[in-house]
Amino acid sequence: MGGLGGLGDMAKMMSAARDMQGKVEEFQKSLEAITVTGEAGAGLVRVTATAKGELTGLEIDPSIFVPSEKQVVEDLILAAIKDVQARATERTQSEAQRLAHEMGLPPGMELPV
Repeated sequence: MGGLGGLGDMAKMMSAARDMQGKVEEFQKSLEAITVTGEAGAGLVRVTATAKGELTGLEIDPSIFVPSEKQVVEDLILAAIKDVQARATERTQSEAQRLAHEMGLPPGMELPV
């Protein structure tokens, strides 16, 4: 019955695939708990988001509320949002690489995020 040995290998592979899927799901959920902050204007505008990119906060230094500076404020807000999105992407990639390494995946193999 040497042919049945392959079934044991297949069962191990299926179990490993289920474990990997569970870790990927945990990873994706963990991104919701990681927060990153982006800023513009040397901290005059700060935006907070999850590593998944969901915006969760906006702080604006009151000193920039001058009616003639409306366009500057809008530009700073947009710059801070872009900064936090870039930081969220960077953190997500870093966490994905860490998990892939822990799971023993070959370099360059990406996890779905």
